[in-house]
Formats: sequence, C-alpha cells, structure tokens
Amino acid sequence: MPTYVTLLNWTDQGIRNYKDTAKRAEAFASGVQKLGAKLLNLYWTVGPYDLVAVVEAPDDETATAALLQLGGVGNVRTNTLRAFGQEEMDRIIAKAAG
Repeated sequence: MPTYVTLLNWTDQGIRNYKDTAKRAEAFASGVQKLGAKLLNLYWTVGPYDLVAVVEAPDDETATAALLQLGGVGNVRTNTLRAFGQEEMDRIIAKAAG
C-alpha cells in the first residue's frame, strides 16, 4: 500500500487541549482503520512540527479522506508527503530508464 508521511502542527484549539493528544491519536488511528488505511506510527516532535504521522492507505483518495477527517476536527493542520519505499523507487527508476 502507498505510504504517506504527514507533518502536523497544532492549531490554537489543539494546543489548548494538549492533554487530550493521546486520546485524539487513538481516535485518528481508529478513523483511519475504518477507511481501510493504517496508522503505522505517530510521533510527537520538537521543532517546526508538533507531530509526524506515517500512514498506509490503498490510494490517494483514502489518505486524503482520512486527513480531511483529522483536519476537520480543528486540532491540527497537515502537510502530507507521498513516500516511496526502496522497491517502489526501484520500479520508478526502471520506468524512467526505459
């Protein structure tokens, strides 16, 4: 399944409710699973981003739906990157090389 790395920042609402962040993470994992995707890892970070999530989803539409649900709650803003594993990159290089 495709992998997505999402960089998250808390909104004003999210930081006010920081004590609930672990519960919100569980709710996100559950919501992702209901859509047919999987939260592989979630990290709370120090630096320009407050959290980093790694999600597997069957397609871009599913990943986007999961992140829209997450953002719609109002606690975070997201920036998502499509990530490619080594096997995927090998296939991409083979296509590019002709």
